[in-house]
Amino acid sequence: MKDDSVYLGHILRCISRIEEYVSDDPGLFSSSHLVQDAVLRNLQIMAESTQRLSAAAKARRPDVPWTALAGLRNVLVHGYLGVDVEQIRRAIEIDRPGLEAAGAAILEDLMK
Repeated sequence: MKDDSVYLGHILRCISRIEEYVSDDPGLFSSSHLVQDAVLRNLQIMAESTQRLSAAAKARRPDVPWTALAGLRNVLVHGYLGVDVEQIRRAIEIDRPGLEAAGAAILEDLMK
């Protein structure tokens, strides 16, 4: 069993990549299939990693919608034909900063 720091590293790396893909041009996500594919793949990996975090790690940040993130993974993997790209774009803009801060805080706590 991998430890939580490995999964938190995956989460933070995926968030960083998503930022890299969309930060220069917010409209790029909506207009580029290549960027959409890259972002969706990283969201999938990130959401999968959140599912593998221990209950103790998740309990450190009960404000994070862990169940919703698991649901996102299921939509991306199983319902990919029905993914609403604009809804994903809005989620990235609104939810990404909080998730990034939570992941970094949990990782920092674990390193103490």
